[in-house]
Amino acid sequence: MVPTHTPYTAVPRTSADIGRVQFSDHRNSDAADVENNELFDMSRRSSTAMDVSDNDTLYYSASLGARNRIRKGRLFWATVVSLVVVSVVGMFWLYCNGINWMQRSKKRNVILMISDGFGPASETMARNYMQKVHGLPFSYQSPLDEILVGSSRTRSSDSLVTDSAAGATAFSCQMKTYNGAIAVDSNKAPCGTVLEAAKLQRGMATGLVATSRITHATPASFSSHVVHRNMEDLIAEYQIGNYSLGPVVDLMFGGGHCHFVSESQLNGASCRTDDRDLWTEAQKNGFKTISSRKEFDSLDPHSASALPLLGTFASSHMDYEIDRNPETQPSLAEMSEKALNILEYATRNKNSGFFLMIEGSRIDMAAHTNDPATHVRDILAYWDAISVVRKFVDAHPDTVMISVSDHETGGFSVAKQLTADYPEYLWNPQALEPVKHSIEYISSQLLPNQPDTEAGKDKDRYTMVRDTVFAEWLGIKDATHQEILDVARETSSVKLRQLLSDAISNRAQLGWATHGHSAVDVNLYAYGRDARLLRGNHENTEVGEFIVQVLGLDLAAVTSKIKSERVVQGTPALKETWLGRRDLDADAPEHNPPLFH
Repeated sequence: MVPTHTPYTAVPRTSADIGRVQFSDHRNSDAADVENNELFDMSRRSSTAMDVSDNDTLYYSASLGARNRIRKGRLFWATVVSLVVVSVVGMFWLYCNGINWMQRSKKRNVILMISDGFGPASETMARNYMQKVHGLPFSYQSPLDEILVGSSRTRSSDSLVTDSAAGATAFSCQMKTYNGAIAVDSNKAPCGTVLEAAKLQRGMATGLVATSRITHATPASFSSHVVHRNMEDLIAEYQIGNYSLGPVVDLMFGGGHCHFVSESQLNGASCRTDDRDLWTEAQKNGFKTISSRKEFDSLDPHSASALPLLGTFASSHMDYEIDRNPETQPSLAEMSEKALNILEYATRNKNSGFFLMIEGSRIDMAAHTNDPATHVRDILAYWDAISVVRKFVDAHPDTVMISVSDHETGGFSVAKQLTADYPEYLWNPQALEPVKHSIEYISSQLLPNQPDTEAGKDKDRYTMVRDTVFAEWLGIKDATHQEILDVARETSSVKLRQLLSDAISNRAQLGWATHGHSAVDVNLYAYGRDARLLRGNHENTEVGEFIVQVLGLDLAAVTSKIKSERVVQGTPALKETWLGRRDLDADAPEHNPPLFH
């Protein structure tokens, strides 16, 4: 808010202030008394006295006029000097607080937070959920509401509806590219990223934190260069430094362990199509590697040997917040706090700070499944991470945090018309509160156990769906016979998830337009010095431009360094759908948990 100042107003001076002596002509009194000498003498004496008085008056008047002119001159020059001083101070303030603020301090930290698939309606939904379920007042503001500065456009170079790869590349390379591209331009040539430039040009520490596989589209777009996002085996090789620039990422937390280990190591659970052991290769490149909650908790942020560090806490994506077991997987907020503490300590005695990207990855994936209860839990987990980062910024004033989404997912609306009757103006947040598991988890529990044809066993399945799936896991006590029967008999993963989504969304009266992304603008948040410079509506590439300007980076120079980098041209072994990974020659999803755009 711009402060309102009351300007100083000079009060006009009255005639009494200008001069109290009134001028008159006394000289004619001598002629009036000329016949009487005595009177003449008295008149002359009176006239003489009056002349003296007139002279005094004229002198006083002239003196007063001069003084007024002096006062006016002084006022004029005082005004000029004041304007000059104000201008100089203003320009100095703008310089100190403008885009060059980092030039005053050699230490610089930039934290880019990406809420994948999180649109404006989702923020409203989460806020309403907190107000209704937790009894918060109408005036309640979320950690994001308090730092809203503008909005970001989301289109890619080849579509009005972007995917996460092109969306993240707009942030990392400050350029538009085609859907599916990972830090390559529209001609499939590599483009230098802000993370690479921060490391190479500023000597900054760098980090990536995500709840998806760390090889997934968003973190990959800051740390690798491939023509298609599904080339995660190759992305993992980039991330441990197996390319021309060498290791540029100092810290990685997330899922995706299956892309770093060989098939022989995981007994058939590896995601790799070769038998390379990147886990060992990373260790040879100097990385400390961890893969458990116990190892995560034992990390000492104040250890001089903490970096470089690779931590993967799930074979594929980390669990949704609603399903997460805190004894086996850290939360997004915990990973963010640990990363901040490690990076801050690593740069404590250096003139350069750090660049850290944090992604709330699974907000998007819940929206792909049209799963509102899971969606809101991951949003709240992202809010927790925002609070952690804001606290860090408060303690480190030469830090700026940006929070933005790459796109919106689901065409989500905080309302749904259930019948042809006049629409009801309401939605029911309380319907989301008792849900205990994600639709993804529930479908995984149902599909391995296909319905039996024997009447007795089929009845047992019906009872299990009614009592466990609906009543216990979804918190739905009023499920209809048809709803239970449909879920109990369904064998298609796609249709099963849709049935479960409808059961929750209809009771909450929440709407979904797609299982994919939408083209709407997304909210842009910022906190710390220079946050105001992001006010207004921006192209997504301008988020990358802001980071470049704040850190004084030259992405073209990095691009020049890697222009000879061999970008593999080819087709990945797997394709993506909203449901999950599929072999190109197969119809059924593979056993890995679903991967989304």
